[in-house]
Order: sequence, then C-alpha cells, then structure tokens
Amino acid sequence: MFKQLTAISLLAAGSALIAGCTPQPNDTAASLKLYTFDCGTIAVSDLDSFSSSGDYAGIQGTLTNTCYLVRHPQGDLLWDLGLPLAMVGTGPQTNDVFTLTVERSLADQLADIGLSTDDIEFISISHSHFDHSGQAALFSNSQWLVNQNEFDHMFASPESSAQNAAFADLNKTIINGDHDIFGDSSVTILDLPGHTPGHTALQVNLAQAGPILLTGDLYHRTLSREQKHVPRFNTDEPATRLSMDRFEALATASGARVIIQHEPKDVATLPVAPDFLQ
Repeated sequence: MFKQLTAISLLAAGSALIAGCTPQPNDTAASLKLYTFDCGTIAVSDLDSFSSSGDYAGIQGTLTNTCYLVRHPQGDLLWDLGLPLAMVGTGPQTNDVFTLTVERSLADQLADIGLSTDDIEFISISHSHFDHSGQAALFSNSQWLVNQNEFDHMFASPESSAQNAAFADLNKTIINGDHDIFGDSSVTILDLPGHTPGHTALQVNLAQAGPILLTGDLYHRTLSREQKHVPRFNTDEPATRLSMDRFEALATASGARVIIQHEPKDVATLPVAPDFLQ
C-alpha cells in the first residue's frame, strides 16, 4: 500500500481474455472455500497521499488489513500476508500519519481452522508493500506465486532486497500476465500494474457466493473506486488508470462481487474465519 514502513512514506481486455476470467462450470467449484483473516488495522490521520489530485487532504480514515485463504482440492492458497510479524500483539504503533495495529498472527488464525503454516501449498501477495508482505517468514515451505515485474521490483537494489529478505529463499513460480492457478478457471491472479510494477488482484469463482474479486490495492476506499482516485505513492498513474478500466470491465463481464481489501464496509460483509464463503 505504501512504499515501506520506514518511509510510510490495457483498457478493457479483449473478449477472449474476459471470457477466461468469467466463471466456468467445473467439478471443483462446489468444494472451493474462501476464508478471511484479520491481518491488522491502519488508522490514518491524514489521507492526503491517497489521491494525487488532493481530494483527501486533512481527512482521517481507518483501513482494514485483510488476508485470505482459498481452499481448493489441489491445494491451499494464502493471498496477502499482512502487517509485519514483529508487530503482532505489541499494541498500536505510530509512524508519521499511520497508526498500525495487528493482534494475531496468520499462524494463530490458521490454527483456528485446524491448519499450520506448513499446510499452505501456495502463497501470493497482491504487491510487496509492507502491509501485504509482513509474515512471509512463516511460509518457508510454501510455493510463492509472484509476478515477474513485482519480483524484479522487490530485488532491484540492495535496499529493496534487504526489505524483502524473507522472500529471497522461498520456492517460487514466476508468472507473467494473468495466471489460472489450478488450471480450472476457479482461482485467477489478475495482472493489474500501476500501484506497483507487478501489482495483482485475485478472482475466486465460488459455487454459492459467485465470483469474488479481491482488489489488492487497486483501490483503498469505496470513494477511490467511484472517483478513480490514484494515490500519490503509486509507481505509475497512467498504468493504474488502465488497470482500473480493465478491472471494471472484468467485474462487469463476470458479475463479480468486488471486495476492496482496505475498505471496512466491504470487509464487514464477509464471514470471518473460522466461517467462510463457498
């Protein structure tokens, strides 16, 4: 979401690509489950940096920080890894305009549903900002699915390499463009650059709840989506706007329910683990 804690500081796809992300009948859909985990809270005393046009200057807000587990017959995928593990249980921590809180680790929340970190076959992060990548060290036995451009961004310099050291030795699969994780159109990583060079979102096609789109940080708030606000800290504003257009085309084509991962109102509509959507 932001560059790092120390800094705290494309148009619509062609019809074939849209069809590829549209829910398709398959035998595994009925067994898919989507769990939501609480990976922290971010209170922001001034949201000015969240719009390049100055729409949020002086406005306060609270952002949810969520992680998601997709259970599929071929393996479990953990989407986003939350605030840093070192912050768990330490109480509110303030840096500049941000006050960060995370009460429980992903390991503890997985244990609530009878899983350990070693049971997770796949991990993927929407992007490499610290609030989405903070507990990677727990998943040393998982396969990391990572966009090529995001991987290059994470290890572009000694400084960024040090910040992402927990990912350095993970087994990884480099992906380019959209990626159908299980080969059955049930769970797809969507290539939506701009927030970072390899930013992604996730589509999960559930049997009962229907298609769900998890935005990553394409949007941070409902108003951001409605008015297409682009944060000042995005790496590429024109690419972000193209990704927004493509995302909205995909959402319309699939009839998906959109979950803005940092929007409390969206997250409040989801069951919290151990409950789940299917």
